[in-house]
Parts: sequence; C-alpha cells; structure tokens
Amino acid sequence: MAIYNAKGGVGKTTTAINLGACLAERGRRTLLIDFDPQGNSTSVLKGERGFNRHIYHGVLGLASPSEVVMPTNVPNYDFIPASSDLAGLLVELVGLDQREYFLRSFINQFRHNYDYILIDLPPSLSLLTVNGLVAADEVLIPVQAEYYGLEGLSQLLQTVDLIRANLRHSLKVAGAVITLYNKKERLSREVNRNLRRHFPYKVFETEIPRAISLAEAPSHGMTILSYRPDSPGADAYRRLAAEIIERDFMGSQAREFGNFIL
Repeated sequence: MAIYNAKGGVGKTTTAINLGACLAERGRRTLLIDFDPQGNSTSVLKGERGFNRHIYHGVLGLASPSEVVMPTNVPNYDFIPASSDLAGLLVELVGLDQREYFLRSFINQFRHNYDYILIDLPPSLSLLTVNGLVAADEVLIPVQAEYYGLEGLSQLLQTVDLIRANLRHSLKVAGAVITLYNKKERLSREVNRNLRRHFPYKVFETEIPRAISLAEAPSHGMTILSYRPDSPGADAYRRLAAEIIERDFMGSQAREFGNFIL
C-alpha cells in the first residue's frame, strides 16, 4: 500500500508510521519502506542507529533485502530506511530500461514475508513516486481537513489513471483518510462532508484528529503507540488499522466464496 498525496503537510508520514505500528500491534507482520529522500519516517524509526545500507542500495541491487530491512522497537514491525541518496536515484534511473519498475522488482523478492508493506512516498510527482505507485497494489490518500486539502485530488486520481493505462498496472485506490481533523471547527466538518459526498472512492470512517501528541511523538523518535498509547491519536490509528484489516478480511472471504461458486 503506497501512502501518497502530492500536497505536503497532510499527515502522510505520520499516517505511514503509525498505521504500520497499529497493524503490527494487531499481529500483522508489517514493513514500512521510506521512499522519501527527506527520510522523515527513518528519523523516527531508526532510534540511535546509523545505517550503511538504505532503500537506495536495495533498489539498485547493491544490497540484498536482508541488508536493508531493519527491526523497529515494535514487535512485528520492520522498516527500510531512506537517505538523501534517493535524490540521486532520480538521475540514475532516467536512462535505464524499465525504470518505473525497479522498486517493484526489489519488493517482489520478499513481499511474501509480510502481511502489509507500506510505502511512504515523497509529496511530489517524480520517478520515485511512479516507482512507488507501480510497486504498490493500492494507494491510500491522506487528505487534510482544510479547504486546500481537497485541491489536487483530481490530479492525483488522473495520475492513478495514467499509471493504469500507460504502465499496464492495475493500481487500486484503497481510499482517502481524513487527517488533522477538528470536529469543533466548521471548516473541518465541511471538508469532511464534501469529501464523503463527492470522492469517487472509499473514505474511511476513521478521522485522524489534529492532536499535539501526534505532532510531538516524532521529536522523541517514537510512534504514537510508544509515546502516548492512550491518546486520541493512538485510538484513531488503531481504528484505521482495524478498518483496513476488516476490509481485507471481507474481501478475502468474498473471493473464497466466489471461487466456491465457480
């Protein structure tokens, strides 16, 4: 699942880190790939460790998956760190054949080891982003509960359509999740209502609140489950993880029933 929005500041990395932790808490083997040159997910999950190998090395075949996959302090939760070298990867991939498929080829080596693989993408449309979307089966879109949060959604969906058509990849839209939500603010409620009324795909029931604890946790190098496990932010990401797991369970049951009928 790629986690992506071309607009910055919408809680994309916060969602990637904490959704992954909550999926792992529920017993799902989870991996987070930081594919953003800014490396914000890495700075939270690495603790005091340094790394000689990153996703850059894995994608280019300079390191094996076992060399770049690192454990977090949350059971069932691994991650692959990013580095500023990812910015150079853009230049290195441009002249290569099948340049949109490098991340997918790398993930295919170990995807069977995990129940969920989350890909934290940069907030821009670049070859890195295209690699992330092609590597994913579906994309989760965090949408900030502000007027400008709705801008760019149509362009994002056009990007998904282009990937489907031009790269022959059946990328699904998992849905949108509303972030930085304040139910006391009229604007938040209006954005919520408009998104649920007009967005052509699923909007998850869970709304991620604007919470100080969610903003503070990264500065302590912690997920919200480690920093404030009893906070509204932790509760929200737990509910989002539960929604995703339930959706996937219902989908698998429907497929099994369909196969039985056939």
